Amino acid sequence: MDKPLPESPAPLPSQLQQEVRDLLADLDEQLAWPDTFLASTPAPFAFSHYLVQTVRQHPEYLLEALDPEGRVAACDDAAFERILRARLEGVTDDAELRHVLREIRHREMIRVAWRDLSGQADLDEVMHDLSRLARSLIEGGLQWLDRHLQERYGQPRGPEGEAQSMVVLGLGKLGGSELNFSSDIDLIFAFEEAGETDGQRVIENQAFFQRLGRQLIAALSDVTADGFCYRVDMRLRPFGDSGPLVMHFDAMEDYYQAHGREWERYALIKASPLAGDPEAGARLMRRLRPFIYRRYLDYGTLANLRELKQMINDESARRGRFEDVKHGEGGIREIEFIAQSFQLIRGGRDQALQRRDLLGVMGVLRDRELLPGYAVEQLECSYRFLRRVENRLQMLNDQQTHRLP
Repeated sequence: MDKPLPESPAPLPSQLQQEVRDLLADLDEQLAWPDTFLASTPAPFAFSHYLVQTVRQHPEYLLEALDPEGRVAACDDAAFERILRARLEGVTDDAELRHVLREIRHREMIRVAWRDLSGQADLDEVMHDLSRLARSLIEGGLQWLDRHLQERYGQPRGPEGEAQSMVVLGLGKLGGSELNFSSDIDLIFAFEEAGETDGQRVIENQAFFQRLGRQLIAALSDVTADGFCYRVDMRLRPFGDSGPLVMHFDAMEDYYQAHGREWERYALIKASPLAGDPEAGARLMRRLRPFIYRRYLDYGTLANLRELKQMINDESARRGRFEDVKHGEGGIREIEFIAQSFQLIRGGRDQALQRRDLLGVMGVLRDRELLPGYAVEQLECSYRFLRRVENRLQMLNDQQTHRLP
């Protein structure tokens, strides 16, 4: 486990100090808090303005996360799925769906932040829980919206009558189950076959899934009185912003074979089916794998990787990203680039490298002696440290930032 935080940071901004004192006084008066909890509360609140604000508005979110000993407990996958299902079962309209998704997000973000900032959770737990939350909200929102859209248009079906569903691919840290605390999510939408719906109001599958995709993006990203769930980035889809929001598998495969660029191979390394029909998602990934992982050692890839790395460096310099734990020199992105470069160059011939988690790839590089053991250890330690710093920066105000103050 990573090293725990100290009991109290020093010094704290005076405004935050006062907020913590006021909040503790309010909590003591409002609800029946366990004495063991009140005795240990200052440290997590002191590290996160987001925690102070959210718990002030909804103290029950934190109270209900406590175990009998007054500690914020871990939550396993099965328990979390039961909670999500129970909350979504009673949803009757779009507005309520947005409210429920945002409430679940706030509750879980409080739990994750508290366990991290109090030293109870290591980086692996935090990344897993944040990724699970995003996957579950995407899946839960998609199922609810799909069901209600089918009430209007019927079930989308393929040429032979097979039921069709939308597959949601997650890219980047979400695809690798390495999501950070306040991250955009990069998604691609697809469906297996062209066709039409079987309801009284018949529309083409393309039109059905376009509507479903737009509704899902709105359910996750619209800002309401409860805030938002995630900023959804669809720019990594085929043809980018100028392309269709959703494509069927044949069209997607044709695009990557005819127009796919090196940076798109790089982006798809972590692509993972998150929602929709899991078997269809697996079939899509099998069709995309030859584009991502070429069977021969392509020395042209080396030149393309150099160009891609130079583009990343130039963009960071242009934006002045110097005190930036993700984009700056020696930052998270450079560690990711090392691992993913080996995957692009050698992954077609060594299937052990065809995995989505960076730390797992590092283990393969050590076992295959593609990098010296000491180098892998340094990279792993640096990655864990920088990712914890990144999460702490974002936990302060639930903002997407990577810049050191």
